[in-house]
Amino acid sequence: MSLTQKVIIAMVVGLIVGLIINIANLNTDGSFINQYFVNGFFHVVGTMFVNALKMLVVPLVLFSLICGVCGIGDIKLLGKIGSKSFALYMLTTAIAIATAIIIAAGLGIGEGINAQSNAAFTGKEAPALSQVLINIVPSNPIAAMVNGDMLSIIFFAILVGISMLMVGKKAKSLIEATELLNEVMMKMVNIVMTAAPYAVFCLLAKAIANLGLELLLQLLSYVAVLVGALLFHLFVTLQAVLKIFSRLSPIIFLKKMRNTQVFAFSTSSSNATIPVTLRTVTERLGVNNSVASFTIPFGATINMDGTAIMQGVATVFIANVYGVDLGISGYLTVILMSVLASIGTAGVPGVGLIMLSMVFAQVNLPVEGIGLILGVDRLLDMLRTAVNVSGDAVVSSVVAKSEGKLNIDIYNDPEAGVLDGDETELNLKTEKALADVVAKTHDKN
Repeated sequence: MSLTQKVIIAMVVGLIVGLIINIANLNTDGSFINQYFVNGFFHVVGTMFVNALKMLVVPLVLFSLICGVCGIGDIKLLGKIGSKSFALYMLTTAIAIATAIIIAAGLGIGEGINAQSNAAFTGKEAPALSQVLINIVPSNPIAAMVNGDMLSIIFFAILVGISMLMVGKKAKSLIEATELLNEVMMKMVNIVMTAAPYAVFCLLAKAIANLGLELLLQLLSYVAVLVGALLFHLFVTLQAVLKIFSRLSPIIFLKKMRNTQVFAFSTSSSNATIPVTLRTVTERLGVNNSVASFTIPFGATINMDGTAIMQGVATVFIANVYGVDLGISGYLTVILMSVLASIGTAGVPGVGLIMLSMVFAQVNLPVEGIGLILGVDRLLDMLRTAVNVSGDAVVSSVVAKSEGKLNIDIYNDPEAGVLDGDETELNLKTEKALADVVAKTHDKN
């Protein structure tokens, strides 16, 4: 079986096991199952896998983006790729939230519900646009890497790449070394991905065991509309953008993105999925690394289509629950706020709720209303992250096609970039060749 098949099977089995544990009430506090499996084995394996992905993010983005800038070789072309990516990301985010508001308002979800929320949620103020712009330029690039400040890392990597281009021939050996480091990081991604089926099983089994289906039934209208809006954006809006702007096949795109979508669903983090998304876009979809190394980390930072849809649906739902009439101006404010809030917001689990509190504060909705949807947000966060990474891949493909940086043969080849065991195993010939290189190096020293 291919890795994708293994991951999908693991996802289904994880969902079933999680439901059995939840329905049979086997995960009560202090129980053997809860202590040693749900919060023990499942938690440990799942967290280790997510940490392994996060471990790769900063060096992969840094080396890949520097190689990308050097590979482009033209600073003006880099500006074109950046401006196209930004425009497309903002366009898809605006369409996403507008679609969500139209669907939710048309169906009138939340009307007639006199709910009182006991859950507490502390909102955070939206950072000023001036501060967002200031934070793009890191005062300490090492600190930015430690903290995972993606926009700062992108800025620093682009600046390093441009500087290496300006140095010219003298930097050739440094560029080659960076390309080698980037290749090593991609190989590390392949190694980590071999553990994916087991990690996906553990992540989903734990999530479903804790959440169950009861909370979904309690908020059925909200969940149904949100899931419907997310699926509409994934299968209709994004695929229309792909077809209109690039003439590429949406069916091939969706087939090749399944693996990445499952990873995103499991981790609920666009940033943690960057290594997998980058590998899929370059090796499966044929996007040149000079484009993908910029558009993928950039998209993981500012492209929040799934989160924007959640904000649109949640705003309509909470407004109806509390009997607040937002009007056209209120909904336009929500659209604008959601698009602006997506810029510079970290792609980590739960960040959508932070952004939602900013939107609520702007249109004078009670922030405590977020407590009504807290219970189901974790599961829905997984789905909207899958939509987010799909949007990143669509924009990457469109931009690459427009700049002649997409290999059509790779894109149309169903077997291109398929990961098998051979890629992560050292055979005897490879081991001997590696030993000879080490021996020769040692002898020289």
